[in-house]
Order: sequence, then C-alpha cells, then structure tokens
Amino acid sequence: MYSQSVPASCPGSSAALLLVDVIHDLEFPGGEQLFGSAKAMAERTADLKRRVRRRGIPAIYLNEEDSRFRPSFSRQLKRCLCEPVRGRPIAQLLRPEEEDFFVLRSQQPAGLMARLDAMLQSFQAGTLIFAGMAASLCLLFTANDTYLSDFRLLVPRDCVAAKTEADRENALEQISYVLDIDTRPSDELAPLLELIS
Repeated sequence: MYSQSVPASCPGSSAALLLVDVIHDLEFPGGEQLFGSAKAMAERTADLKRRVRRRGIPAIYLNEEDSRFRPSFSRQLKRCLCEPVRGRPIAQLLRPEEEDFFVLRSQQPAGLMARLDAMLQSFQAGTLIFAGMAASLCLLFTANDTYLSDFRLLVPRDCVAAKTEADRENALEQISYVLDIDTRPSDELAPLLELIS
C-alpha cells in the first residue's frame, strides 16, 4: 500500500501534491462547521489529484499524529473509512492509492521537514502543490514551514477548507500576500502543470 519510507528508486517529478490532514475523523468541537467546506475541498482536490497523477506527480499525505492510534496512518485511515465518523465522506473521496506516500506530522516542524525533504529529494521535486484543511491552522503553518525552503509553492484556493469562509479567506490572504504563494484555483493550474511536470 502507501509508504512512509523514502522510495529507493522513483521516476523523477519536478512537483509533488501535498495533502494536509485530509484523512481526519472531524470528531472534535467545530468539526461540524468544517465539514461543509471540507467536502467541497475534497471534491476539487480529488479531481486535482487525478489530473496531476496523469502527469506523474506523486501525492504525499501529511497527517497530524493522533495519540489514540500510537502514531499510525493506517489506523487513522481505517477509522475514517470504516466507522460512522463525520470525516468519512472526505476520506472516501481522498483515500490513498497504492502509489501514494505519507508523512506523519508531529509537533516538531524540524522533524517533518527532515522526513519530507528526504522524500522530495528522491522525487527531485521543486514545486509543491498544497491542498487540505484547516486553512487557518495546519495548512497555513505547513506552508509557512516550507516557505523558507527552495520550493515553488502553490495553494489552489478551491482545494483548502476552514471552519468558516472568513477563516478560509483570511488564511488565503496571508498565504498569498504575506508568503507570496500562488493561490489561483485548481482549474487554472493547467499552464503551470505543463511547465513543471
């Protein structure tokens, strides 16, 4: 199935799609507020994932460690797919495929970047496309962590979710104007994908 290990041999790709916390049960206070935005994000992101996959661009799932599962992405995924949790429709739309990869995100950004950098180097990726939730927290901070690296960053605005539309727009404004990251919608990425894949 999907792998956390750095691939020993992998066809080079100049980009990677990073899916931030898309496998989540959403069983927390405020999760019901996030669900509507997350469902729309998942539909657009599933389409984007299919399009970049055809160009040989790998997908990497960045999920926060959940202590209930003794840091295990497989257990988190199984819960989200098989139990009647709020996040199940999102997980079903964005479930990992055999060729996908994952990195568990801990509270130490340096640890994430060390693991992620090794994986991205094996892909020869220079461009990172971010999608996921929540825009005002995990996705914003993860994009910020990679901002100081030598990657070109893209955050399609229709592929991010937040509890409220105001939260989403505020996060996108920071991503666009403070970090100077391209936030054009996913259906406008075709010219860029032509150049980077």
